[in-house]
Amino acid sequence: MDNKAQLNRGFGLTASLALVVGTIIGSGIFFKQGSVLASAGSTTSALIAWAAGGILTLASGMSVAEIGSQMAKTGGLYIYIEKIYGKVWGYLAGWMQVIFYGPAMMGSISAYFGILFVDLFQLPKMWAIPSAIIALAFVGIINSIPNRFSAGFQILTTTLKMLPIVALIIFGMFFGQHEALGQTVTAVAHTNSGGFGVAILATLFAYDGWVTLANISGEIKNPQKVLPKAIVFGLIIVIISYVGVSYGTYRSLDAANIVALGQNTTIHMATSAFGVVGGRLMSVAVLISLLGTLNGKIVSFPRVLFAMAWDGLFPFAKTFSKINMRTKTPNAAIWFMIVLGDLMLLLTNPDRLTDIAMFTTFLFYILAFVGVFILRRKDPTGVNRAFSTPLYPFIPILAIAGSLYVEISEILHDFSGVVISIAVVAIGLPVYLVLSKRQIKK
Repeated sequence: MDNKAQLNRGFGLTASLALVVGTIIGSGIFFKQGSVLASAGSTTSALIAWAAGGILTLASGMSVAEIGSQMAKTGGLYIYIEKIYGKVWGYLAGWMQVIFYGPAMMGSISAYFGILFVDLFQLPKMWAIPSAIIALAFVGIINSIPNRFSAGFQILTTTLKMLPIVALIIFGMFFGQHEALGQTVTAVAHTNSGGFGVAILATLFAYDGWVTLANISGEIKNPQKVLPKAIVFGLIIVIISYVGVSYGTYRSLDAANIVALGQNTTIHMATSAFGVVGGRLMSVAVLISLLGTLNGKIVSFPRVLFAMAWDGLFPFAKTFSKINMRTKTPNAAIWFMIVLGDLMLLLTNPDRLTDIAMFTTFLFYILAFVGVFILRRKDPTGVNRAFSTPLYPFIPILAIAGSLYVEISEILHDFSGVVISIAVVAIGLPVYLVLSKRQIKK
């Protein structure tokens, strides 16, 4: 029996859409306003960066959705890259997600949760990390029971997190006192660093999460049709939300103040708009938002580990390929990645961690986008395609070009981080060679 078939298909269109929106809308839109503006140099450029990041993400999502509609298997990029380029590249894509990208996202989001949690309840700063670890464990428990609970939790948190989004947009647009466009931050020390490309890179962390749905194709009802719909419509909702919140923020606060406030920008904005109680409610809403994002990550990335282990291409494969017979969830894979996430949040600050992680994953996104052309050439009639990227070939070309621009910008801005990214991926090659040789001997 195919062990993957035992995964319960508990995600319909509503839950899948909630997973896309809920996983993407987390800490980024609330905590990245200052860093995006600092890199862009002006509110106009920053707003364009948010829009550009969204358009790039939508082009990327459409491209991957076309591939996903042809390969409805648990594992996402691991499966896609393997089918298009071969086992070695597929393994490195999976290795990257399991060892670095997934845990880095879990760790950084948990770290943001801890920072906000201690601020909200006025606890000593030393409690930030323990709070982050507890939050990660709490969501891990939810994912260790039948996935209808994690699906329900995703729908609930996504619904709740949209309330502050709408409130910030309305307040900024109708009650803001500043010009949203044209403000510069050149007078603020140490702000204009990185440039427009790095500003887009910062927004991409806020847009991160759309690919998580592809990782759980084996748990989606009718994935060939549901996956593309959820990714495309989910991303459109997120883009409108992000550009709206950014515009509202620039209307409510001057540029220098936004940069100075940094991660506290939106909380300060909510407090100014709705009073101390409103600020606290905003903090609670952001905490719920972060839990929803964590849930999406934990739903998704352990499935990549599970898929790799099922293929015998991960250390201790027998353990990580097991599904709990009562809950139908890969609990060993879930808790292994939670432990890695805990280690990540202890190693470095969340901003640096997210930038490095985004560079790493986009290396493989580019391969996937090129893969759209390869699959089209193999299947020109589209017999096996349940979803075709609109405006082909423009959309995948846009995804490739935008991704290359961002990668080059990060190389110029943070070369040491790039070296770390490549080194983490490269370590996977000897691991693959050892494991593949063991398979041959068997």
